[in-house]
Amino acid sequence: MNLAATTGDQADSLRQLATSVKKQRKATKPSAGEGQNQKGVRVISVTSGKGGVGKSNVVVNLALALARRGKKVLVIDADLGLGNIDVLIGIAPDHTLNDVFSGKKRLDEIITEGPGGIRVIPAGSGLPDFTSLGLQERVKIMDELDALEEDFDILVIDTEAGISDNVTYFNSASQEIVVVVTPEPTSITDVYALIKLLATRHSERYFKVLVNMARDTDDALQVFAKLSNVTSRFLDISLDYLGCVVRDDAVLEAVKSQKPVLELCPDSAAAGCFTTLARRILENSGERRVKGNVQFFFRRFLGAPVESL
Repeated sequence: MNLAATTGDQADSLRQLATSVKKQRKATKPSAGEGQNQKGVRVISVTSGKGGVGKSNVVVNLALALARRGKKVLVIDADLGLGNIDVLIGIAPDHTLNDVFSGKKRLDEIITEGPGGIRVIPAGSGLPDFTSLGLQERVKIMDELDALEEDFDILVIDTEAGISDNVTYFNSASQEIVVVVTPEPTSITDVYALIKLLATRHSERYFKVLVNMARDTDDALQVFAKLSNVTSRFLDISLDYLGCVVRDDAVLEAVKSQKPVLELCPDSAAAGCFTTLARRILENSGERRVKGNVQFFFRRFLGAPVESL
């Protein structure tokens, strides 16, 4: 199968859907200057090359830290079939993304209230039906997310670990990619493999690195240096250091209690790290880049008619 041709066909289908949706909603949506959010929704994917690096825990606490800074945050658990965001924050959703893809529910009907005012779109668990999304499911989630664009400031996507098609799709459809890595050599190797795949096959060029479970800042900077050295030798990409979360027993205690560490232990070292990370992300809001592929909330990103995509 020709990978480039398949990707092009899917992009064309998504563009056609976007044009159709825009025409249908044009009569009901306010025009520019009538209350729309002109800055647009910021879409950040959080991803990793392997499991066990604390990625989902990063997503939960980062989302909460962003909400505490006055942002309306929506979290998507995109680990379809093995989602655990709901477990980490102690909620029991009645419906998940599986119900959306099967046509039983709309996306806005499964959004669940999380801690600190964040909203969560939960994934299913133990159900293999949508562990590899087809074009129909991708079109559906893009369409229904587009309808929610004015309700939120930031969308944080928790991808599954690894290099599956779902991982590459959600990362490519996001505007910013944050890769989570730990000091373990296997984590560095696996995250390099993920970055290489996204760069060589999906033309991704910009990545932010978050080092989790570091002993301290120096340890985290050493991890970033190792990853940066190998990517600079073999890949034409930009790798930026976002920051770190230090190893902290408070995180383990929070996971066991099914609460974010920011809530359970707000004075802990890890909680302070998440607060700093949220501040850095918001300070860098002007660095958002328009990518060449189709993205969630593309109308807000491009500030241009959908027909021009």
